[in-house]
Amino acid sequence: MKNRFRYLLSIVVVIIIIALIALFAGANFFTEWAWFNHLGYLKAFLLMFFSNFGLRILIGLIFAVFVFVNLFFTKKLFIKYFEAESIESENVETLFKEESQGFLNWLNKKKLNWIYILISLILGFLFSSVSSELWKIVLKFFNQTPFGNTDPIFGKDISFYVFSLPFYSFIKEMGMVLIVLTIIVVGIIYFIASGISSFSDVKVKLSNRAKSHITVLLSAFLLLKAWDYRLAMYELLYSPRGVAFGASYTDVNANLLGLRILFIIAIAVAAGLLVSLFRKNYKLLAWGLGIWIVTSLVFGAVYPGFVQRFQVEPNEIEREREYISHNINMTLEAYDLNDLTSKSFQPQDGLTLEDLEENDEIISNIRLWDSRPLLSTYSQLQGLRQYYEFQNIDVDRYIIDGKYRQVMLSGRELNKDLLSGQAQTWINRKLKYTHGYGVAMSPVNRINEQGLPEFFIKDIPPKIEGDLVLDDSSIYYGEITDDYVIVNTDATEFHYPQGDQNVYINYSGTGGVEISSFIKKAVYALRYSELKILLNDGINNDSRIMYYRNIKERVRKVAPFLAYDSDPYLVISQGRLFWIQDAYTTSDRYPYSQPFSNTGNYIRNSVKVVIDAYNGDMDFYVIDKQDPIAQTYQKIFPEIFIDGDQMPESLRSHIRYPKDLFKIQSELYSIYHMENPQVFYNKEDLWNIPNENYAGSTIKMEPYYILSSLPDTKLQNLEYLLMMPFTPANKNNMIAWMAGRSDGENYGELVLYEFPKDTLVYGPSQIESRIDQDSQISQLLSLWGQRGSRVIRGNLIVLPVAQSILYIEPIYLQAETSELPELKRVVLGYGGDIVIDINLEGALEQIFGEREPKEVTSPEVQMGEIMPEDISGLISRAYEIYQEAQNYIKSGDWQNYGSKLDELQQVLEELNSMNEEIDQSMNQ
Repeated sequence: MKNRFRYLLSIVVVIIIIALIALFAGANFFTEWAWFNHLGYLKAFLLMFFSNFGLRILIGLIFAVFVFVNLFFTKKLFIKYFEAESIESENVETLFKEESQGFLNWLNKKKLNWIYILISLILGFLFSSVSSELWKIVLKFFNQTPFGNTDPIFGKDISFYVFSLPFYSFIKEMGMVLIVLTIIVVGIIYFIASGISSFSDVKVKLSNRAKSHITVLLSAFLLLKAWDYRLAMYELLYSPRGVAFGASYTDVNANLLGLRILFIIAIAVAAGLLVSLFRKNYKLLAWGLGIWIVTSLVFGAVYPGFVQRFQVEPNEIEREREYISHNINMTLEAYDLNDLTSKSFQPQDGLTLEDLEENDEIISNIRLWDSRPLLSTYSQLQGLRQYYEFQNIDVDRYIIDGKYRQVMLSGRELNKDLLSGQAQTWINRKLKYTHGYGVAMSPVNRINEQGLPEFFIKDIPPKIEGDLVLDDSSIYYGEITDDYVIVNTDATEFHYPQGDQNVYINYSGTGGVEISSFIKKAVYALRYSELKILLNDGINNDSRIMYYRNIKERVRKVAPFLAYDSDPYLVISQGRLFWIQDAYTTSDRYPYSQPFSNTGNYIRNSVKVVIDAYNGDMDFYVIDKQDPIAQTYQKIFPEIFIDGDQMPESLRSHIRYPKDLFKIQSELYSIYHMENPQVFYNKEDLWNIPNENYAGSTIKMEPYYILSSLPDTKLQNLEYLLMMPFTPANKNNMIAWMAGRSDGENYGELVLYEFPKDTLVYGPSQIESRIDQDSQISQLLSLWGQRGSRVIRGNLIVLPVAQSILYIEPIYLQAETSELPELKRVVLGYGGDIVIDINLEGALEQIFGEREPKEVTSPEVQMGEIMPEDISGLISRAYEIYQEAQNYIKSGDWQNYGSKLDELQQVLEELNSMNEEIDQSMNQ
């Protein structure tokens, strides 16, 4: 009775566990369904879910059925084995005979079929989850779009390698695994059932049925192996063995030949195995297997090694020239560098004040604020409350009062973790504090008298300078909105602080999923394991629950098959806030193309995602209509993607060349600008990304945005550019600069300007060194550092202006006890001149105007008045006087000792006067 009770209790526990798992899984599925349905992407969700789930079931069934059919063939022999064992056990003890006969009767009742089914289902289940990416591979295979260009070895369209080859490879791998596993399982059964105790017994004891079964399976494996050899021929185009990525001379002339021979041999041996079923002659088969093994060794290692050693290495450049060209051309195509326009840039030294006045729009948009120290400044000046946080600083451009202006801006998001301890309640976190509010925006070049930014948009409620319009600045969806909130409840939401009071509102948008019934509340309570969702009286039929609010997570939820830029940026459009997220189509299957880090070896910025910061709506705009991968995704998910031409102009004017893509292209082009195979092989003209000094550390230069006009365009054609200088390998002078264009019909174009190789153009690190070597500047920075302040040297901007190059580096000062960096100096370099001034205008006037270069050590203090060497000299003089006074004490000359004290007092008073003057200047 007790055993029966335990048995029933176990069944009940198992049922409860299964029910709970099903309940939580069902709640998760429903909330996912509701979220996609709310956004209008339900078809995409169902396609992704059922293609993934359905393919797993299909693979599991195929595995299970195949294994079961093969196991079924062993059933007869397996039962005969136990019958024979039962007969042999007649002279054994009665108990054993009874157990043996009972087990045989159990098998004869067709229980063996159920055992086989169970084994098959378990193996099928295990292999049903082999790949989470399979659904993408299958959908792309059946919806593929031709690239329109072919590989140079086999002449196949690139779509074969990007879409078809991964699919074929997966089928081949699964087939080989399935057959090998089946051979192992049935082989074990046959060995046991045939009474084989050693390999010498196989030929004698293994039945014809077993031999035939295993022979058929081996033949199927060899046919798949032949297919493997065939696919491996195409895989040679991804070979890393040569001097450049892709099939090399040895791969094409030795490895490819070997794979073709092995392909034929594998088919022949498979055919020989099938013939042996009828002829019962295995000699030919043995010869075939021997030839296959020997050929694999010869053409897999020996012959390719011989060709590489004795044909390629003595004449490497001649042998590899053709294949290096393939690598160069295919890499440039894969990274969209083949259409880059290269031009010469002849720098001129005759830049005048008149030239600068003609280029006033460029000069007035030179970025003096570095986003890194500016983030701290924004937090200190515009955070306003402890719970507001600026995540990062974005750089963009706007037309303000009729002028094209480059600005820096950041959204004021709400970080609920920064609320006071007593405010950390569920109601506050989920119902009350639901959104951030407002933005801070400042021009890139304007500073006030304290060295702080001037603002176009500031404070709460927003105070706006110029004709910018911002009607609604609530941020429900942002970069740090990582949790769910429930809006439009009976409890009004905190909107923003106003003096000693707070302003409260009710959400009036369409964001979030309606939770208008008890069942929906219960489902979300289950999903988030939070009973308060079900019990709270303030959640009504009009309430909405917002989840997946982090914009980076949000876009990946809808389109997990895209890659995304690391820096989404905030945009003001039509009086509202939107996020723009750059998205990429990528692949690691582009033939001959050089892989880059974790990106793969093909990339396009084909999609721009626009996210409404208030409602959370997402629009995926396809802006590169020529990208075959984007076209394929459009076929698969037509409801997700929108033609880029439909993007509103107010948003289109803010799209920009993405930094992550530009970094990749810059790194690769520093090598692949060498299109001559001979030059590429010898790396004769290798370029580097230059280094710069930031806050006392040497770092690799980052691409930066500028508002400028290209050298060969009209001055009035001011456009938004992303720029990167290049230096020669192991040299610090500048050899070229590249720009990505962001405006209008020129969007996405790359332009390279190369300097003459016989002309010295200072590179960023050389300018940094010249700044360090300038005695006046270095003394100033040292003096600041000695006075308990942190000196931050910002981005070095290399700026082309009217066939000349300007170098601009801002200098920030931050007190050790403060997190408020102040812009105190601007260093300007031109030609052989390096000057420093309190602002850019003063520095320009020093070089190009009539002013004499002025020497300064601290804010508003001329170095001609107080020189660091003067201070150092006074300190040395004070020490000398002190030593002399000590000598007079030893000799007992008190009169001269008194005179030295008076002299020392004068020196100390002079030092104290200098110190007070410097303090006053530093605080201005």
